[in-house]
Amino acid sequence: MTTLPWESRPVGQAAVAVERIGQSLPKISTDRTTMRGPYIEDFDIYADIVMSDRGQFVSGQRTREGAWDDFLQLTASWILRGAGLWTVEHQDDKHVLGFVLLGHETGDPEPELSFFFTAEAEGHGYAFEAARSARNNAWNALSWESLVSYIEPGNTRAIALVQKLGAFHDAAADHDGTQAWRHPRPEVPEL
Repeated sequence: MTTLPWESRPVGQAAVAVERIGQSLPKISTDRTTMRGPYIEDFDIYADIVMSDRGQFVSGQRTREGAWDDFLQLTASWILRGAGLWTVEHQDDKHVLGFVLLGHETGDPEPELSFFFTAEAEGHGYAFEAARSARNNAWNALSWESLVSYIEPGNTRAIALVQKLGAFHDAAADHDGTQAWRHPRPEVPEL
């Protein structure tokens, strides 16, 4: 695959800045995965997912340039909103498995939890582990008041995953042709 000029890894002081910013983003480890901030090298996998048939439900980005614009927005969200796109990698071999997002994208009424993984990573529980950790981060570290997953009705795998996470379809919050699957905020016992 040809790397386009804007996809090239920065050098010099820009590379130092990228490393510092990347290291400052929160990392979350699950039993088998690590969720970390994205690096430019992760973009090829991101683009492969969203440009393939697997990405038919991901933001409608079907070109590499569209995927790049989406990747930039979701990555920049860390700086502007304190949450964004995590790259999910296997703890043992650091192989990138996919991505999890805590974000509030343009036009969405509420913050969202979303996820997309490679075909090779599917069916092993990685997405569940990572999505559960991201959801818990939204409640505990970010103190978000609401969290939904906007899912197109035909995306049965994503619906099954959010149901496993305990989300329910909140038809009153459906938005722009997607179903809003609401993640209930855990009850905190009063002291």
